[in-house]
Amino acid sequence: MRTKHLIIASALFCCTGTVTAQNYPIPVSEKNEKMMEGKFKPTWESLKNYKVPEWFRNAKFGIWAHWGPQCVEGSGDWMARSMYMEGTNEYKHHVEHYGHPSEVGFKDIIPLFKAEKWDPDKLVALYKKIGAQYFFALGNHHDNFDLWDSKYQAWNSTNMGPKHDILAEWEKAARKYGLPFGISFHADHAWSWYEPSQRYDRNGPKAGIPYDGKLTKADGKGKWWEGYDPQELYAQNHPMSEGSWSDGMIHRQWGWGNGVAMPTQEYCTNFYDRTLDAINRYNPDLIYFDVTVVPFYPISDAGLKIASHFYNHNMATHKGKLEAVMFGKILDEEQRKALVWDVERGAPDKIIDEPWQSCSCIGGWHYTTSIYENNWYKSASTVVKLLVDIVSKNGNLLLSVPLRADGTFDEKEEVILNDLGDWMTANKECIIDTRPWKIFGEGPIAESAVPINAQGFNEGTYDKATSKEIRFTQTDKNLYATVLAWPEAKQILIKSLAADSDLYPGKISKVELIGYGKVLFTRTNKGLLINLPDKQVNKIAPVFRIKK
Repeated sequence: MRTKHLIIASALFCCTGTVTAQNYPIPVSEKNEKMMEGKFKPTWESLKNYKVPEWFRNAKFGIWAHWGPQCVEGSGDWMARSMYMEGTNEYKHHVEHYGHPSEVGFKDIIPLFKAEKWDPDKLVALYKKIGAQYFFALGNHHDNFDLWDSKYQAWNSTNMGPKHDILAEWEKAARKYGLPFGISFHADHAWSWYEPSQRYDRNGPKAGIPYDGKLTKADGKGKWWEGYDPQELYAQNHPMSEGSWSDGMIHRQWGWGNGVAMPTQEYCTNFYDRTLDAINRYNPDLIYFDVTVVPFYPISDAGLKIASHFYNHNMATHKGKLEAVMFGKILDEEQRKALVWDVERGAPDKIIDEPWQSCSCIGGWHYTTSIYENNWYKSASTVVKLLVDIVSKNGNLLLSVPLRADGTFDEKEEVILNDLGDWMTANKECIIDTRPWKIFGEGPIAESAVPINAQGFNEGTYDKATSKEIRFTQTDKNLYATVLAWPEAKQILIKSLAADSDLYPGKISKVELIGYGKVLFTRTNKGLLINLPDKQVNKIAPVFRIKK
């Protein structure tokens, strides 16, 4: 994931969905992993026949364990890149507590990722209890470390670190509790993401001494990693991209343009092989890529072949019915017919016809000690605001709950999860199995333009919502109006439900506050005026069930 403080408004290179297979300059090899043939072919024309399964439309809320060796130092997301950037907080933390990156690189942090208190059964049971309808695990991050018994990446969680097949154990727990299982893959960008490991200090006593990013297998003699090739992890046996010493340049090059060093066929094929290996072993219901469109698009056919294989494989395991969901970011209208659009830490400001997803986190993407120490976590109230707003616009929320390196969350996160669970237990009928109403909501934010920045990053507007913001969802029987915070007054006015409103021309016979019961109301030309009870029925937000 790209952390918010690093994101800049970037002109990411993105092609339309018209490229044919013959045009890709770096076609992957199927020598190791054969793409499954079937209904779907690796072209946009074929993939546009995809239909989002009903289970995903109904689910609305998932939990994500975005968890791997970058949690060890507690210095935040992208630490395996930032620790090689002289002068950054991550660099300073690493040098002080672990050593200089010319001597102790990220490869040497991996053995410290032990997961010694990790209990996937207990965690997934909790996630289901608080209302999650699907569960996601990290398969690999930009750090290029595979969290399973990977056939094509020796740097994996079975060979080192936890010495566990993390994905296998997550999948077992998800299946036990009846949650669709998702895997996120991020390692395609290790090629450029790790480029700072080729640098060196420009100041101080170690100026000019190269970091460990160019080490080879031969350098490991007598070391703990003897027999392993650091280039299989760092992938830095190539020239640096244009402007690579500018730390923010990677964002402009994320779509494989603007002077990025081109990956080799071997590198693209390795990611393709690893992804198909995981799909074939763990049969995920969902897969997610932190990319522009699909992996290596538009320079390679890798992403389209992965999509085709995933859909065909899923159909083969579901008696010919497609139940799979694959996400992509920064998609044009045609590409959104082939994939489910993912918006990172944000939401569109209107109802979207096709189901979509927002991915967000209560803290940093990888566990960050400073967020804990400074009480910077999202509250359960904030999570509910985002969730209700997203669902009102035909979206799902995938929420990451950071885990420490030992596999546990901290006590502040536990309070947030319990508070969220309490609200969901009482009010989930306004979320799960619902559909958008005629409009998504009313209020100052709802009636304003809130543009998306790059792949998202506008949730800061929505999490400031007050009781003036109301969001609507519906089922066949009921209309739900959720006020995004408890008002100080004892009445709430819903303008969209005025007596003369074209949005709701029929009669309103009953209004119920979920968790309380029937409440008095008056319908005038100004709106539906609802009386609130003296005592709040939950700590977060009132939900009204409105019946004809």
